[in-house]
Amino acid sequence: MALCFALGSTCFLIGPFPGYAQLVGDSADAVTFFVGSILFTAGGALQTWLAWPDRRVSGGGRAAWYAALVQSAGTLFFNVTTYQAMHVALTSPEYDKLVWRPDWRGSICFLVSGAIAYRASRRRGWLPERGGSGWWQPAVNLLGCIFFGISAIAGYLVPATGSMIDQAAANWNTALGAACFLACALDTLHTDRASKLPLRQRLARLEHELNDDLREAT
Repeated sequence: MALCFALGSTCFLIGPFPGYAQLVGDSADAVTFFVGSILFTAGGALQTWLAWPDRRVSGGGRAAWYAALVQSAGTLFFNVTTYQAMHVALTSPEYDKLVWRPDWRGSICFLVSGAIAYRASRRRGWLPERGGSGWWQPAVNLLGCIFFGISAIAGYLVPATGSMIDQAAANWNTALGAACFLACALDTLHTDRASKLPLRQRLARLEHELNDDLREAT
């Protein structure tokens, strides 16, 4: 799961940079976004599968299930829009606009998912409670969702003029959001602990580790 999110985030991180598009071309740049969306969907599916056993557990289990499910829906919206952008880039050589911007429906799903995960995390008031590995992940993940939301607004196509509200802002906020997601994914790979997973699963893992230590001690 974390590897899929890490690779997908990398695609969305490098894709918006003009230098990358100039290096590989608009078509390859559009393919990069589409591949990233597929990796996001794979990560979301694995996250949903991991949250499934504790979906009826009140508190962390139920929140993890809802967060994973809503986020997975958002990745499907991104699949559609990145495919459309890739199709346009591959079939229209004169295409020179923004290759892709976060779909507003997918961005809303990400925002809702991030808010659910953050609300279920350990906090002191509005701020996350420090302590333990990955304590910052829900906040950074939510920040990434906010950046994607800003990008969706900045990349809105004005019907009257056919131009973007702010293409540079759309690109930069896409990259910043992807950087937040990448940081969370890399931390999960490093610590083997995802802050979005149900608390019950973490406790079960801890109990298993303690039992192993007791067996070794005896």
